[in-house]
Amino acid sequence: MNFVVADRISRLPSQFFSGLTRRVAAVQAAGHDVINLGQGNPDLPTPPHIVEALRRAVLDPVTHKYPPFRGLPKLKEAAAAFYQRMYGVALDPETEVAILVGGKTGLVELAELYLNPGDVALVPDPGYPDYLSGIALAGGEAYPLPLIAERSFLPDLEAVPNEVWHRTRLWYLNYPNNPTGAGATPEFFQHVIAKARQYGTLVVHDYAYGAIGYDGKRPPSFMAQRGAREVGIEIYTLSKTFNMAGWRVAFAVGNRDVIEHINLIQDHYYVSIFAAVQEAAAQALTGPADCIDELVSAYQVRRDAFVQSARDHGLDVPAPDGSFFCWVPIPNGMDSVAFAEALLAKAHVAVAPGAGFGHHGEGYVRVGLLAPPDRLAEAARRMAAFVRQT
Repeated sequence: MNFVVADRISRLPSQFFSGLTRRVAAVQAAGHDVINLGQGNPDLPTPPHIVEALRRAVLDPVTHKYPPFRGLPKLKEAAAAFYQRMYGVALDPETEVAILVGGKTGLVELAELYLNPGDVALVPDPGYPDYLSGIALAGGEAYPLPLIAERSFLPDLEAVPNEVWHRTRLWYLNYPNNPTGAGATPEFFQHVIAKARQYGTLVVHDYAYGAIGYDGKRPPSFMAQRGAREVGIEIYTLSKTFNMAGWRVAFAVGNRDVIEHINLIQDHYYVSIFAAVQEAAAQALTGPADCIDELVSAYQVRRDAFVQSARDHGLDVPAPDGSFFCWVPIPNGMDSVAFAEALLAKAHVAVAPGAGFGHHGEGYVRVGLLAPPDRLAEAARRMAAFVRQT
């Protein structure tokens, strides 16, 4: 029998990075010492007090039942308290917080909620590839906003044609940015809010790396800006802040209508998240913040180790403002896929080619700071030696 998938499935973009994973595994299987910096999967463990909270919750038979469709009130209250403590943002837990089955799920759901065929969604280029997945499923059209070094990887909003603005229903932003590591400013966010208000566009700020800023700077929250709640929402995941990537728990905050629509679509998709995970997530958000400070300090040491080693060996690597990525220009003119494949084969360092993040990612590779400092320094040394030989 021949089962033909729906057209919406055929529109999905290919998973660019699945091939990278296979190639890394092949080189490792051949016995080589591969330093794998190509993925965005945190390598540090979830803090013990959060794991202990999960253990206690799992032993409670109450958590073995279906949880409330829209999440435990305890977790929504914890998310609101976290935003008040960290960013000075007051939220109504019931109407301005939605629990998500991971941040990626929320990003896809929003496209399904707000895009009809032919509608436009603005996306960063380079940017997180899965923004395109939801847009494709909804039959929408992605309009790339170029992020280039000359503009500090902030998009030129005045370069978007009026015709595009009038068709735009959804606008994805992401700062600190994946893959560039760039940060945004409150002034830029105010420009975004003004544009969104002018054209009636919903802003979705993907704040996945919100906790990770360098040199003593905390990345600003979009939701903390005046007028943000009128035009948009912010998605916060526990994956990066608390090393809980495998736990699949996140939340959205902001505009009440949007939060209600997210809850509505999730009423049909899920019966929320396993209650024990929600209990542990609440503990993460309301527990001691020392683990966040320690995490940021660890990434600061890693960033500095990689950047300094690269520079010591003659490879110019800009230091990121935030996230756990370095966005490294390819110095010899080789395209990013060929560079990444050759670097893996000859130097046994895995990085993500910039082309996988969009047209304007060409000419770069993304390096994840997801190894101990000595391994990152060694990776930088290998990369520099590879560049000299090519």
